[in-house]
Amino acid sequence: MIIDVHTHIFPDKIAAAVIDKLSRVSRTPAFTDGTLDDLLKSMDAAQIDLSIVLPVATNTSQVEKINSSAAALNEKFADAGIFSLGCIHPDYTNYREELDRVKNRGLKGIKIHPVYQDTNLDDLKFLRILDRAAELDLIVVAHAGLDIGFPGVVNCSPQMARHVVDTVGDFKFVLAHMGGWKNWDDVLKLLGDTKVFIDTAFSTGTIVPRNDCRWEPADLKLLDAAQFMTFVKVFGADRILFGTDSPWSSQRDSLEFIRALPLADADKNKILGDNAKRLLLTPDKK
Repeated sequence: MIIDVHTHIFPDKIAAAVIDKLSRVSRTPAFTDGTLDDLLKSMDAAQIDLSIVLPVATNTSQVEKINSSAAALNEKFADAGIFSLGCIHPDYTNYREELDRVKNRGLKGIKIHPVYQDTNLDDLKFLRILDRAAELDLIVVAHAGLDIGFPGVVNCSPQMARHVVDTVGDFKFVLAHMGGWKNWDDVLKLLGDTKVFIDTAFSTGTIVPRNDCRWEPADLKLLDAAQFMTFVKVFGADRILFGTDSPWSSQRDSLEFIRALPLADADKNKILGDNAKRLLLTPDKK
């Protein structure tokens, strides 16, 4: 079973505008049009069985609406290979009640984005949310490292992630973008001995630039096969999750990168789906 743990979609009526804006800011093309239908087409072409949708609340007024929409999406597309997590915002006052609602609606977890939400990961506002999420046995997926649209801004460094783990303890914590996008040396030094999961989203091969944008060749380089194998050695195949960041990476190309690695088939299967299945299907703590 192939599971992409890191995808994004947008409501049909705003998808085109959102994709255009983010594509211009990131200077990269989108590989789908940002709609659910196009994600399903991409999954079919790549033969991916399940895509996890990660919604982000950029302000507090969006939180409840996004979570209600995510629950409705899961009910409607339960058999279509789409499953959405919920969201939270660090400034959302009633975070305990909302996380309870996330749990009760079966959303399995939440996505946070410290850069978009302009708050450091180890700020008290996030720590209290993460502590409550841990109590509820919810998965927390955090954007980690730099963000291509915000050069130089790091609101979730490996150091901050380490502080979170040391403060909150073990919980279902996924650090996206191989633990910290383009902070990878520090990820290897600081997080290898923890129990965090990392996902592969937008972190392998090379960035595909927009035709109308100029890039320095060195800036296009992401992790190559040898570098990726170092992460396997440090974190183990059991703690790496396949993710693409669709629509910002090709699901098919991202899948082929993993399949071409000099790994045993059993380890490839762990990365491509077994680990995610274990994380998603682990019985809730009582």
